[in-house]
Amino acid sequence: MRDYEIMTIHRPELAEDDLAAKVTELETYLAENGASVTKRDLWGKRRFAYEIEHISEGYYSVLAFQSETETVDSLDRMLTLSDDVIRHKVVRVDA
Repeated sequence: MRDYEIMTIHRPELAEDDLAAKVTELETYLAENGASVTKRDLWGKRRFAYEIEHISEGYYSVLAFQSETETVDSLDRMLTLSDDVIRHKVVRVDA
C-alpha cells in the first residue's frame, strides 16, 4: 500500500453540512475499497486565483490515505464524473 493525498474543491452552493457529508462519502468509498484514511482536513470556502467554469470560490478538503493503485484509479474516475466536485488532484506522497 502507498500513501496518497487527495485535494478536492466542491461547489460553493453546498451547505457546510452537505460538504461534510460528501467528504464522509469519500472516506466511506475508500474504506469499502480497502484503503485507510489517515487524515481529514476541511479548509472551508476559499477564493480562487482565477475562475474555473465561471465559479470564483469553492470548498477545499484534503484527505490523506493509504491505498492500492487500483482504488486510486477508480476514485479518480468517480470524482471526474461527480457534479459536486469542481476539481480534484491525487498526489502520491513519497516517504
